[in-house]
Amino acid sequence: MVLRSENLWTFLITLAIISRVSQSLHFELRSGRTKCISEDIKSNSMTVGKYTVVNPNEAHPSPPSHKISIRVTSSYGNTFHHAEDVDSGQFAFTAVEAGDYMACFTANGHKPEVTLSIDFDWRTGIHSKSWGSVAKKSQVEVMEFEVKQLIETVNSIHDEMFYLRDREEEMQNLNRGTNSKMAWLSLLSLFVCLGVAGMQFMHLKSFLEKKKVI
Repeated sequence: MVLRSENLWTFLITLAIISRVSQSLHFELRSGRTKCISEDIKSNSMTVGKYTVVNPNEAHPSPPSHKISIRVTSSYGNTFHHAEDVDSGQFAFTAVEAGDYMACFTANGHKPEVTLSIDFDWRTGIHSKSWGSVAKKSQVEVMEFEVKQLIETVNSIHDEMFYLRDREEEMQNLNRGTNSKMAWLSLLSLFVCLGVAGMQFMHLKSFLEKKKVI
């Protein structure tokens, strides 16, 4: 029993460590260009994002060329965040539609061209929740705080498994529908070929009878 408990705690702690992995990105964007980043988000999931254009000279304000525009949209084309001529910002919303969400960054056009370095942190689900701001050590014991984190992680993984199962079922239904249509199309093609062959045979027989060959 002790061994099982230790294995369980090891598993839960591993999940907790994985859940804390940062989903931050660092990429470069040239003037006048657009770069989009996609994130698959299930419905009713909280998502937060933070972006910053790296200042090449921290001792001075960012130059006017280091400005970007950003738009976050769903796969249905609905806009959840939009900002123009900014060097940093953040967004937070609850996804009402399941699917791929796109964050598109566009650098302002400048001559000569410059290359911007952008830090982008996009978190979804359990990753978007800041437990540090919720816990109060005067009221919550350290162990209780850790258990809450683990429970939230397990619940998130449980919901993700059901979400993936639903997506797999949709793909299976699509495959079955496609296979059924292909089977009917093959039968229809076979009947058409047999009909054409029959008509050609009758025409050839009629021609040979007129020529009194048979």
